[in-house]
Amino acid sequence: MNMKKNILILSLSTLMLIGCAKSKNDQKSEKKELQKVEMQEDHSMGTLPVEKRIAFMSGHVEVGLALYRAGKPDQAAQHLMHPVSEMHQAERAGIDALGFNAEVFKAVSKAMDSGKPASEIEPMLTEAEENITLLQKNAGGDLSEIILFLMETVVEEYSAGVRDGKIVESGEYQDAFGFSVIALKTSKRMEGDNSAPLTAELMKLVDMWPAGAPLADSTPETVKNVVEQTNTIIKNL
Repeated sequence: MNMKKNILILSLSTLMLIGCAKSKNDQKSEKKELQKVEMQEDHSMGTLPVEKRIAFMSGHVEVGLALYRAGKPDQAAQHLMHPVSEMHQAERAGIDALGFNAEVFKAVSKAMDSGKPASEIEPMLTEAEENITLLQKNAGGDLSEIILFLMETVVEEYSAGVRDGKIVESGEYQDAFGFSVIALKTSKRMEGDNSAPLTAELMKLVDMWPAGAPLADSTPETVKNVVEQTNTIIKNL
């Protein structure tokens, strides 16, 4: 499977990169190389099938809700705005027919801007969560392929968000958490003998972030450990 081969290549490249001491110029070169890989993987929103675009959007919503419920609306904002932001129109192409409710996300955004705590609008947050779940189910697609896509994205985002044991880009660190949680939820919809071991390995991956929410000042797991766990998950697909 080409995607599986590509993510393994990306993972191995990441492990080799983090095993070396990096100067600032080395770090810039690494970032450029990762960007090239991303382009080669053809992950632009304009070319991804709808089920993968929805999985991508779902990851942002998942982490945004977690951060909002953790009392960090400032950190949640960039993630929860994702489904209705003008910047991400390509991501939403064709999803209205699948039941997308933009109004609930606009309402959540408005409540967040007005400073309302998550406890006051929990029914609204639950509605947003349920709408994303509906989109995932209506989009269909090969669940194994969706999880592979999410694991590849976790590696890309986490490698950009964490370096030398520190969070350098909190948004990417948080996104990787959201994609991991969506992969876990996706695995629970799968059938067959491999579904239980797969779910167990995905739970281990999600547990690599702090319980509750991946706050910007968290102490991160190493990139090496996260990459190795994504590879273990792929072997269980």
